This record gives sequence, structure tokens and C-alpha cells, in this order.
Amino acid sequence: MKNIFKARNFELGLGKKTYIMGILNITPDSFSDGGKYFSKDDAINHVYEMINAGADIIDIGAQSTRPNYNLISEAEEWARLEDVLKCIFEKGIDIPVSIDTFYPYVAERALELGVSIINDITGCKNIRMLEIAAAYDAGIIIMHPGDAAKSNGEYEYQLGVTGNVKEFFDIEISKALEAGMDINHICLDPGIGFGKTEKENFELLKNTNELKRDNIAYLVGASRKRITADPDVPFDKRIAGTIAVHTIAQLGGADILRAHDVFEAVQAAKLIDKILGRV
Repeated sequence: MKNIFKARNFELGLGKKTYIMGILNITPDSFSDGGKYFSKDDAINHVYEMINAGADIIDIGAQSTRPNYNLISEAEEWARLEDVLKCIFEKGIDIPVSIDTFYPYVAERALELGVSIINDITGCKNIRMLEIAAAYDAGIIIMHPGDAAKSNGEYEYQLGVTGNVKEFFDIEISKALEAGMDINHICLDPGIGFGKTEKENFELLKNTNELKRDNIAYLVGASRKRITADPDVPFDKRIAGTIAVHTIAQLGGADILRAHDVFEAVQAAKLIDKILGRV
């Protein structure tokens, strides 16, 4: 079996290079760029800016999951996404597009338009997500969720945070396979910043090599999050910290890094891959 992450017609080889997933938030309230790409034209332009900067995947979401976020309905989420997605696929795009949602309705509508990956921050709490991914031959990103409203770590991890995340991955992989998914369509995400303390987030990053499985894609997303800088550092000034954190993950074997600042992320990842002899 080849070590790949497969998402419909796309195959990303694992261990050959580190892939950069560019973030597009079509929201008025995301923690670092809320409102910046809320208009259709701004959103579409940013997609192609990220592609030109070297993004390998585009991840599009319309529901903020910052701490204490305001939940919107599936209908409102889809209303924010539909025209943008239609326009992107009409214009043409030759890299995978991921939909960041925990609503099966939104995921399925997006797949119908051409999306290749479902990115579910609840860890596919709704089994329907796995069934939809299997039906469409899509990739699925399964994140250890914690709780976005409890990002300071009000949980007690009885096995330690690394042990609990490992156990969660084992359970969710089994569920995905039972739902009809192939192992090559699964990507795991430790959920940096979700329901974890700073110390726990750092532990997960340091233990990337323990959490990563050779035949399953592994994603880390820490872009501009609290662990990347002192609290008073503006979000758009957290590039250096983001690259530092993502480099630790990359050295541990992470396959995909989710980033706001795509150009800088691509340049850093290319250099680390070159040092590691991957390219």
C-alpha cells in the first residue's frame, strides 16, 4: 500500500514533502482575520493569492471556532460558502479544496460542487460525516476536538494529553474504516489550541513523531494561535512564532501545515524539507 493521502482525484504522497494548507475564513468574527475576506470578491481573490504563493490545499470555512465563538446554523454557513465555492470551481482550480465544517449538510453540498476534503473540528462526532466522505471518495481530517470554548484546557487527560489523543485517534480510525473509508483517505489532527493548556499543546508538538502514523496523513494547525506569541503580539505579527511551532511539527513528521501566511509557510517548509533531504 502506498503511503498517500487520497482525496477524490488528488493523491498527496506522504514523506515526500510537507504540504501547506492555506486558510480562507469567510467569517466576520474569526480570531485573527475575521471580516477580512467576508465579501465574495475578497474571498475569491485570496484563494488565488494563496495558490500563487504556493499553497498545496485551500481550506475554506464560514464558521468561526475561536474561543467563545457564536454558533451559526447550517443554512447560514452554506449561504456564506455557496457562491464562493461555485465561483472557484467555475474559474478552475487544480489543487484540493477542503471544507472546514461540522455540519453534514454543508459538507455534502460542498462535495457536490467539487470539494475534495472534509475538515471536521469535532472529530467527526456525527458519524454521518464519515459516511459522506466514504460515499464521495473524499479525504477527511479528523481532529482531536477538545472544546473551542474551553481553549485554556479545562479538561483532565487521564492518560496524559498525548495518551488521550493517541487513544482518540485509534477509536476514530476504527469508526472511519467501519463507515467504509479507506485508510488512505484519513488525515489526523491533534487539535492544537482546542481544549488544551499551553503546556499540553507544547507536549503534543514535541510528541508529533509518537502521534504520527506512517501510512496516515498528519496535519498540524497552530497558525497565529496563542502558543505562537506573547498575548500582546498582534495576530498578523505572529508569523515567526507560527513558523517555529510548525517547524517542530514538521521535524516530527507532520505532512500538512495549516497556515494563514502562505508565502512564508511555503518558504520555511521547503527549506526544512531540503535540509531533511525530502526534495
